[in-house]
Amino acid sequence: MSDYVPHLKLTHEGALKMLRAGVAKALEMKQPQCITITDEGGHLLAFVRMDGAKVLSIDSSHKKAMTAASARAPSGQANVANEVKLAFATGGKLTNLLGGLPIVVEGHVIGAIGVGSGTGEQDLEVAKAAIAALPGARQF
Repeated sequence: MSDYVPHLKLTHEGALKMLRAGVAKALEMKQPQCITITDEGGHLLAFVRMDGAKVLSIDSSHKKAMTAASARAPSGQANVANEVKLAFATGGKLTNLLGGLPIVVEGHVIGAIGVGSGTGEQDLEVAKAAIAALPGARQF
């Protein structure tokens, strides 16, 4: 057993590459989005609110990313009966809305993305396109 483990880190260049790919997909879909990219701890690395995206989606996109980073799994997968408990227990920081995905490279969660302003399915489509732009990242 070791006292430390090697650690992969999402750089700002990687986050911006993903952001550009997400914006391109949202433009193709004609669905303006808020796109948040965080590190593995849910801390903001990159963000854009596209022209026409909903103002409240600024917060929900970040919460989706924080949820995916924390759970190491896509947001929107918690038992519906636990939604209120999840939000209450975390001071509203986590959500059960679709649109958050962890960014996984070589089996390590290096960050997360949260997308909001469309339907949950549209948000996921943009998130997946953004992750696809990062070489070696696993798709959900």
